[in-house]
Amino acid sequence: MAQYILLRDENASALSHLRGGTFSGPTAGISGTEGMFRAPPSPMIETVDLSANDMRDAARDPSILSMARSMPTRLIEPEPLENVSDADAVPAWGITSVGADNSPFDGRGVRVAVLDTGIDAAHPAFAGVTLTQKDFSGSGDHDANGHGTHCAGTIFGRAVDGTRIGVAPGVTDALIGKVLDDNGSGSSEMLFNAMRWVSGQEKPARVISMSLGFDFPGFAERLVQQNNLPVLLATSVALEGYRMNLRMFDALMSMIRRQADFNGGTVVVAAAGNESRRQISPDFEVSVSVPAAAEGVVSVGALGQSGSGLTVAPFSNTNPVVSAPGVGIVSARSGGGLRSLNGTSMATPHVAGITALWWQALAQSGVPLTARAVDSRLLATAVTSGFAPGTDLMDRGQGLVQAPSAAMN
Repeated sequence: MAQYILLRDENASALSHLRGGTFSGPTAGISGTEGMFRAPPSPMIETVDLSANDMRDAARDPSILSMARSMPTRLIEPEPLENVSDADAVPAWGITSVGADNSPFDGRGVRVAVLDTGIDAAHPAFAGVTLTQKDFSGSGDHDANGHGTHCAGTIFGRAVDGTRIGVAPGVTDALIGKVLDDNGSGSSEMLFNAMRWVSGQEKPARVISMSLGFDFPGFAERLVQQNNLPVLLATSVALEGYRMNLRMFDALMSMIRRQADFNGGTVVVAAAGNESRRQISPDFEVSVSVPAAAEGVVSVGALGQSGSGLTVAPFSNTNPVVSAPGVGIVSARSGGGLRSLNGTSMATPHVAGITALWWQALAQSGVPLTARAVDSRLLATAVTSGFAPGTDLMDRGQGLVQAPSAAMN
């Protein structure tokens, strides 16, 4: 038997009862009620051990929307780069390049969610922010790894010793889901349960930021070592598990998009991944990894600076939706102070912060306030100027995201 994750819709039973004539709500007995009855999707995640026969039964269960074998997840590790150090990092260069320093918006009134290694809640960068924390990793709320603290600092951190680090420092309400332990390891059910937690909040988070990946190589290795499977079979099982988790993520994203009809929705932003190695060969490019590759997710590539303009970081995976600064990014260090990191993990919170600014801007503009509208503005306003000559559009996506300005219509 193996451990599987099941995705159901809790509200599907209400519609099922209605169709069976047992619905006793205020519209019961009214002609056409079945066609009029609507309820927001409500994801429900179960983790169970299933045999082959159990799986066949589950596949015939209409209440199960998706099923996936539990597999490991991992932190998208920050990347070292030659000739880039803390001393060389220019504080706030990313904030300037995305225009957040000149925007009249600061994210005030927008709730955000960060699914990562937790947060150092005592860091001065988060003073005045209501942090609702939940640990899904079993290692406690505190961020002993530091990755989640750095990412959260870039999204909504306050200035530290006079250095601005946050794209949206007006944010005062954040959900912090710890889905990776202090070593940067997790599992797909941790991530799915955290997304269910976020989507089930009475007050919706308007943006979810995540910088992690499904660990296909680690899954195959575990099947060899712990289950004594031959390498070829372990690779096949791991690949099928990877596909199943992608399908489940797509199904969960579909439910989140459908929730927009009831609460306005949520924009999900994820790191494209750091597996490319262009410094070894220009052709050594890896496409966007899961979950960033899932349908409806805004995947983010990383940019660095050069004398000829913005360049795609050599580690940044190709085919992202958009790109953002991800080299030499100064943000909060767990335990206090600041530090510089490189990675698509550092680019992603820039986009999450800009997304929060767009939610605030559209709320004040009279435009229908939906995730679709925010996503459209985010993509439509990304710029392609300022890049070094010869930059491949497949590497930078729609371009560098930009904050809403005072002249926004």
